Amino acid sequence: MGRHRSLGMNGRIVAAAIGVAGVAALAAAWTTQATPPATESAAPSKPKPIVSQTSVPDPQLPAPTVSMDIAHASERGAKGVNITIDDGPDPTWTPEVLAVLEDNDVKATFCMVGTQAKAHPDLVKTVVADGHRLCDHSVSHDTTMDTASRARQSQEILDAAQMISEASGGVKPLYYRAPGGAFTPYSRQLAASHGMRPLGWNVDSKDFKQPGAAKMVETVKNEISNGPTILFHDAGGDRSQTVAALRQILPWLRQQGYSFGFPVR
Repeated sequence: MGRHRSLGMNGRIVAAAIGVAGVAALAAAWTTQATPPATESAAPSKPKPIVSQTSVPDPQLPAPTVSMDIAHASERGAKGVNITIDDGPDPTWTPEVLAVLEDNDVKATFCMVGTQAKAHPDLVKTVVADGHRLCDHSVSHDTTMDTASRARQSQEILDAAQMISEASGGVKPLYYRAPGGAFTPYSRQLAASHGMRPLGWNVDSKDFKQPGAAKMVETVKNEISNGPTILFHDAGGDRSQTVAALRQILPWLRQQGYSFGFPVR
């Protein structure tokens, strides 16, 4: 995997999308002020939640059919939680993750890499059949997408959406999550014009670092007050720790009164 940056905490995205003045108006129960992005290689400090962003569409680009603001809230409301699973599908770990979700009666959002979806259409179909939602996570998981040309961004987003849709048997992704959080105003509006709400996260389990299941559980417990959207992975390496962490954290969240749902659209 490339560097993994926290969504919405990138000052360039906020400045480009709404300007400094807009940030002050975004206080809500699930958000806090933006902080500099973290990377895998930089041993980041505890991540902060992702701020929502209100954007004005560019009239020279295709009009959004869903909101182009980065989603964090849950359709279940204030006590809703969104479990999001990135980078798959993977023939080893996606079935393990699906089994844990089924055991706990939890529906999740799977942010799939286009090439992975194309390589494993049976898994994509299983994800859909189990009642989970699909999310476009680009073709190649390039975490420098915010520096790419518009043509490159378009290719990465739209080609991945087509790969996922074809692999699923015609079910389209409902969200777009930029690899590493590398959104641009253009990529958000492009995704939204194709019915895919840009998707952020509030709690990063840091499972890509393989810190151990106990540490992942601790991170989620400590940071769930940041917001409802929690990030895990089902590909990109050994995800046995992720599976173990999910087995512990899903029952705990329900015990705390949370219900599981999908991100707002």
